[in-house]
Parts: sequence; structure tokens; C-alpha cells
Amino acid sequence: MTEPDGATRDPWSVLSPDGRLARHQQVPDGPGALDLRGALRDMVLARRIDTEAIALQRQGELGLWPSMLGQEGAQVGAGHAIRPQDVVFPTYREHGVAWTQGVDPVSLLGLFRGTTMGGWDPRERNFQLYTLVIGAQNLHAVGYAMGLVRDGAVGTGDDERDRAVLVFLGDGSLSEGETNEAFIWAATQDLPVVFFCQNNQWAISAPYATQSKIPVADRARGFGFPGVRVDGNDVIASHAVTAAALDRARQGGGPTLIEAVTYRLNPHTTSDDDLRYRSRDENEYWAQRDPIDRLRAYLTSQAAGDARIDEAFLVDLQAESDALGERLRTGCRRLPVPTPADPFVNTLTELTPELTRQMEAHLAFVAAGKEEHA
Repeated sequence: MTEPDGATRDPWSVLSPDGRLARHQQVPDGPGALDLRGALRDMVLARRIDTEAIALQRQGELGLWPSMLGQEGAQVGAGHAIRPQDVVFPTYREHGVAWTQGVDPVSLLGLFRGTTMGGWDPRERNFQLYTLVIGAQNLHAVGYAMGLVRDGAVGTGDDERDRAVLVFLGDGSLSEGETNEAFIWAATQDLPVVFFCQNNQWAISAPYATQSKIPVADRARGFGFPGVRVDGNDVIASHAVTAAALDRARQGGGPTLIEAVTYRLNPHTTSDDDLRYRSRDENEYWAQRDPIDRLRAYLTSQAAGDARIDEAFLVDLQAESDALGERLRTGCRRLPVPTPADPFVNTLTELTPELTRQMEAHLAFVAAGKEEHA
């Protein structure tokens, strides 16, 4: 692929697996350039969130954890393309995107510990709550994008005012009706939404080939908007295509479907055994294309120029990673235990009279049960 503005069977990339960077005119420079040192830091720390959460689950502190190991390049690249006024709709695996948007990683753990139904204020960072229902977030994103158009926050030419929606989905989501409905609405109304599909090859135990005979990005053509196929393990290319798609959306150019070709190195969740449906050889093949390794290889080479990092940088980064790990372990165990009233008081801004009666009845029932077992 020579241009990142159309879908082909070869994902577009500028950073090779061994860390060689090919300059390209569509990679932003100047103020819009990706901070490569910052991107490496974010990928390393996002991976630490992931590995610590898995350890906490194995220790019985979390009920479940969906790992994103191997997908850091796609997530951090896309995350760095987001402007503060843009709105993000994640699935349940966007831990790296959440990190780039300043969401406290301890709050991510509450959902999988069972202490919250979300854990953070989606308005604070314009980062919506995780969506466990496959494909539902795509319609939510389209609805929000419709609101942006009606608010006059698209295509004004004011960089501080114009907004876009970035929604994340997995390849398994493409088989859901909600996703295809979202594509139709986005296309017919030229909505400012970018669909970022992390094609990690497997929808739990089903390979992508069982869902489609064509690449993800080629699907966009049938709905009438552009599709881009990018190497999701190349953080620089992932950032470039997302930045371009978001710019287009903010300017009123309509939707884009990005297919970030990557790989889920860990099982689907901590309750899954991936070796029941895929081989160690496949895992090893993709492990050699690790997004962190390739950016680190470039940044430690002479070719990186002023962006080059040294051993001191890596030592400091390891210390920061260790500190984050400790904060996650401590923070997880300090998450408050929910009260019986929480599902009522945290669902609506104001309780209705009927819900108030239901809550009072529920609390009385719980209290009676406690007395009975005292």
C-alpha cells in the first residue's frame, strides 16, 4: 500500500517489525506529529495495567479481565489522535485508549471486581463507559454524532469547536446487526464518526475468516464511505490514519472505517483457553511483531535522531511502570464495597417515586436477611 486512503489487502505501515521507519507524506509532522517517546511510554504503561490486572484476577481480586496484550500500538496510536473535545466510545478492551485519555486505571478494575457498573465519569474525559454488549457502542456513537451535527459542532472551520466521535469495535462486532445499522446511519447522514476496528484475528474462538471473505476495511465501500487498512502493530501508522479520519469527520466529511490489523496475544479473557483453538506457532509469529518492541528498536537506533532514547530513559520508564503496578495492586484492594442502595442511586440522576419505593423495599429485605443470619 502506498497511500493510507483506501482499503487493500496489505495493511499500510511505516514502521517495520525490526524498527526501520519509512518516511511518508501522510505521517503528520510539526504540532500534529506523534510524540514517539510519549507513545512508547504509554504503550509500556498500558501493558503494565494489563499484566497487573491479569495477576489480580489470578489472585481472586477480579472476577474477569479482557487482556489487550499485543494491541497497544493500535490503541495508543489512535488515542494520541483524539482531541479533548472529541468523544470516545470503547468496547471493554480499550485499556490503552483509556490510559491515553487520563482515565484512572484503578477505576477500570472496579467493573471487573464487581464494585461498580462503570467506575468513572464519562463526561470528565469524554471517554464513555465500557460496553460489554457486543456492537451496542456503535449505535451509541452514531447517536452522539447525530447530536454533534444538530449542535452545529461539525464543519464550522473552528478547530476548537469542531468535534468528532471515535468508536472502537472488534472484528466479532461486525457480525452484529447493531454494527451494520450504525454503518447505515453514519453513511446516509454523513455523520462525524470514525469506526476503529481492532481486527485481532479472533472473535473469542472464531477466526475472522468465518465471518467474512474480504478484509474489514473493504466492507465500508458497500455502505458508501471510506475504509482504511492499517498495521495495528505500527503505532505511527495507526496514529496517522486515525488523525486523518478524525480531521475529515470534524470538517464534515463523514465517517471512516479503520481496520487496524493486530493480534490478541492472550486469551479472549482470563476465563478462556486460547490454545484450544489456535496454535503456539501462530502466537509466536505475532509475538515477533510486537508493537512495543518495534518502536523501542527504532528509538534506540541512530535513525531516531533527536527522539533517540538511552538506557537512562528505559530505567526511568521501568521505575514508573513498577510504581504504577504497585498503585494498581493497592488501589484494587481499596475499592469500596458497593452498598445495596448503589444500583438505585447510581442509575438515574434523580430517583423516581417508584424506584424510591423499590429501593426502600429492597433495603428492608436485605436488613431482614442480615438480622435473620446474625
